[in-house]
This record gives sequence, C-alpha cells and structure tokens, in this order.
Amino acid sequence: MKKNKIIEEFEILSEKLGYKVIHGRGTFSGDSCVVEENKYIVLNKNKPIEQKIKRFSQVFSKIDLSNVFLKPAIRELVNQEKLEL
Repeated sequence: MKKNKIIEEFEILSEKLGYKVIHGRGTFSGDSCVVEENKYIVLNKNKPIEQKIKRFSQVFSKIDLSNVFLKPAIRELVNQEKLEL
C-alpha cells in the first residue's frame, strides 16, 4: 500500500473512532490527547510521511481495535507497534 493511502486510511480510522486529526507546524513530534472530552491526534506537517505513519501506528497500538475492521496493511503496522511497546 502506498504511503499516502496509508495516511488516508489512518485518517478514516481516526474519524470512525471519534478523533480529530490536526496537522500543525512546530518543534513537536505529535501524539494524541483529550481536551474537554474531544479526542485529537496531532501530527507535525514538517515531519516525513514515514514519521506520520509511525505516529498513527503508535496512537492506535494503545487502543483496543479487536472489534474494528482494519485493512490488513494497517493492522500489521499497528500490531508491529504493539510489539515494540
């Protein structure tokens, strides 16, 4: 799967799970957070696409996705990240 398609799939998954994805600029790596019951995933626009994919994988590796359909390539990325925790 192409990297842009992976990002697109992660953004669709984010929306399904109630996360708003924010692409910002700065000196941060990115992560997820909850502000007043709103869930966000913040990504740095300046980082390479590989780091954005890794950040998405890290965020979703901490969430129980056993009852959520994921394309095999996405599930593999998330599961790889779980192994690294």
